[in-house]
Amino acid sequence: MPKTSARLLALLSLLQTRRDWPGAELAGRLDVSARTVRRDVDRLRELGYPVTAVKGPDGGYRLEAGSQVPPLLFDDEQAVALAVALQTATATGAGIGAAAARALVTLRQVLPARLRHRIALLQVTEVAPPGAGPVQADSRVLMEIGAAVHARAELRFDYAPAGPPAGAPAGRRVQPHHLVTWRGRWYLLGWDLDRDDWRTFRADRVSPRTPTGPRFTPREVPGGDVAAFVAGRFRGFDGPADWPCRGEAVLDVPAASVAPYVRDGLVEELGPGRCRVVLGSWSWIGLASALGRFDTSPHDVRPAELRAAFAVLARRCAAAATGEADATAVADR
Repeated sequence: MPKTSARLLALLSLLQTRRDWPGAELAGRLDVSARTVRRDVDRLRELGYPVTAVKGPDGGYRLEAGSQVPPLLFDDEQAVALAVALQTATATGAGIGAAAARALVTLRQVLPARLRHRIALLQVTEVAPPGAGPVQADSRVLMEIGAAVHARAELRFDYAPAGPPAGAPAGRRVQPHHLVTWRGRWYLLGWDLDRDDWRTFRADRVSPRTPTGPRFTPREVPGGDVAAFVAGRFRGFDGPADWPCRGEAVLDVPAASVAPYVRDGLVEELGPGRCRVVLGSWSWIGLASALGRFDTSPHDVRPAELRAAFAVLARRCAAAATGEADATAVADR
């Protein structure tokens, strides 16, 4: 029979893996009697773990949520996953970076040496996109928005204007549907009652008012896919998550020089100073312009629509250089 302390840890680990455990099954897993299980459950309660008895033909136990956070037990994979998540918490934009750093220190202090070594080998450094500054949403605001989404209650808030000059916040009334993240920022997706349309609001500019409004019946997001709808909105159209126009070209520049500027595109290194770029855009002309901004001549361009767009763009650029832009614009119509 294992020692009492080791058996208590094994019992706690089992209780954390699923909601209900029949007493007889726990006794079988631990290779002890049902009476011993009852005594061990009493010891866990004394340590602050809210274990309740489950009524039924077999009887059993359940680990409930309590009024305070008792010591937790993680297996090796869970501990490593938690450490990695804490290291990347700042990148979530949820305003929990300082708390995550303290939690990581606490976690490292109690980890076995073998796990501390594994985590030490994986040091994560957040690199923001070029020109992007850290934008952290208030975690309390995120909690309030999340509570309104869960309760299906209308949310009233003041929405600060974007950038200088700073004006007075505008009052908004929204049926909140989802709290989403997009490129390191948090957004509220909801139905704007005053504009009678779907809107996204940056959470770092939201100041909720209390109390919340009346309950509402949620309407379905267009297309039924929240991620696809939000991605489409940020790309400038309502539709599938993918761009309506997608193409590729080979550029005679290093992949490392291109990668920071293609956002959600793909960059494939083909050798020293050469790469293939796959991009999407809202139009073929827009896609040709995006690929033409690099200081090189694109080649192996696909598909045919993209090659045609390059031809149109070339005529326009040539006309602009000679002062004949107006005539070329008419010819392109």
